[in-house]
Amino acid sequence: MVGREDDGVWVTLKETIHASPADVASCIANATGFCRWLAVACEFEGGAGSTLAISWDRDWQHSTELKVLDHDADLALDGHARIRFEWFPNPIDDTPIPVEVTVTPLAERGDGTAGARVILRHGPFPADADALIFMADSAESWRWYLCNLRSVLEQKHDMRAVRPL
Repeated sequence: MVGREDDGVWVTLKETIHASPADVASCIANATGFCRWLAVACEFEGGAGSTLAISWDRDWQHSTELKVLDHDADLALDGHARIRFEWFPNPIDDTPIPVEVTVTPLAERGDGTAGARVILRHGPFPADADALIFMADSAESWRWYLCNLRSVLEQKHDMRAVRPL
């Protein structure tokens, strides 16, 4: 979903994952979790002001260092976690555009199953055409990664193994 807010244009992606809420929250709580669905390798101490270093290959030849703006994983065992970090910069003015990922547990259903809701917000983007093209490209990538997160947790299948990036 794309929406205009006071500070610019935002992408909001939502995914319901039928897995243990604690397991879902762990995927944004620490380096091991990020390696399950996003990065091939990761270094992350946690906490606002720290660096989230992700590598797209095992040899760290293609890596990205991201400033963590906010991180709350104190209740990850209860299925709650949130991280906000700078992402690749806007190609127009080289300003990093933040990404925020939030995990919240879903209510348990009558059959004893539950899950978690993952909401990813990326923005704000300027409302000009070049920035919106960049936003669309980014949204497509994030949608794929959220689908991979769901696939890993629900089916134990990492789509990166079949379709490496």
